Amino acid sequence: MRIGLISDTHGLLRPEVHGALEGVELILHAGDVCGDTILDELRLIAPVHAVYGNCDDPWTPGLSRQLDLVLGGLRVHVSHGHELGRPKPAQLAAAYDADVIVYGHTHVPVIERVGATLVVNPGSAGPRRFSLPATLAILTIADGHAEAALVDLVT
Repeated sequence: MRIGLISDTHGLLRPEVHGALEGVELILHAGDVCGDTILDELRLIAPVHAVYGNCDDPWTPGLSRQLDLVLGGLRVHVSHGHELGRPKPAQLAAAYDADVIVYGHTHVPVIERVGATLVVNPGSAGPRRFSLPATLAILTIADGHAEAALVDLVT
């Protein structure tokens, strides 16, 4: 199972996202969507589940506070991360009981194992901030095991 992970679009969906997410079965957006059109455009690629971030209106239809899903037999938690301040992977692994944790908020791309938990921040796919790259991630789940890889959107 291939799942697209995206976060912090802040109202901008780069054209490169379409190619980067081609062939995914599902897209998980980890918040700071900042516009219904972002989710509509992502739905042209694959079904989308999304959470709200600190820059989103929490009453926006289609955005949840957090998601707890079972995908490919693994428990996957998605939240923006702002609920924990500026979280590090260890904080997230302590806060959420899941096999895979997906978050955003910091704009810093991260793929790290904390014990048996895979923690992924796909980075920011929206407007460039600071000197951070524009990225997303692909989560692959097979045979009860999860791996993630970052994808640079601007080369």
